[in-house]
Amino acid sequence: MSGGAGDRLLKLAAVYAPVMLLDEQEPFVPVRCGVTLLEASGPSPSFRRELRFDPAEVSSVIEYAVYWDYDIGHLYDLEHVWVYLGHQGEVVRCEASFHGKFFHGLLPDRSNLEEGRRPVLHVQAGKHAFGAMPELFRLLPDGERAGMELAGEGGVLVPDLFRGTFATDAELDELAARHLQAFRFRPSHRYRRYEWPADAFAPWSALREEIPRRMNALLARLRADSE
Repeated sequence: MSGGAGDRLLKLAAVYAPVMLLDEQEPFVPVRCGVTLLEASGPSPSFRRELRFDPAEVSSVIEYAVYWDYDIGHLYDLEHVWVYLGHQGEVVRCEASFHGKFFHGLLPDRSNLEEGRRPVLHVQAGKHAFGAMPELFRLLPDGERAGMELAGEGGVLVPDLFRGTFATDAELDELAARHLQAFRFRPSHRYRRYEWPADAFAPWSALREEIPRRMNALLARLRADSE
């Protein structure tokens, strides 16, 4: 992607960036948000799904891939928001990831669309799934236990997307579990607005290269600290 095209993409991403509401007890913040502009139906570059839309209604889709080093259950976390834009720049609809699936990101009355362009989404404490309404997280069977009893149970997550670029083993999984257990907490179900920093957005291609570097450095630190 050329410098000019990349700059335009990042400016567009900032205009429509989702407003994330984090639990007041959330121990982590996202590292970076990789953005892609899709101007035709096709596969997501970073999520296992096809993005399909009617070009008469939708001109493009902005994909936000929000990367966190930490999920309270495992190291590595990548969550997604998709904002569908009409031909006049209006938001047609929004979708947001939820534990490998996705939901509509806008309420039926669109009351969680700030200034007509930014979806306002609650973020599950520690797990970072998105929801248009916070009550959704209270319905999860393990929602209250995820940040305490279940902390670290996933060790190091190595998704297919990054297989071969970083790896784990039994020792690293145990080290990751112990590390994450130091962050244990109970959700408050009270929320605060997260403010995206100036360097939050990057083209997805750049973030895809950054993630393995970060993960390998993090895993190396875990090993070194255990010696």
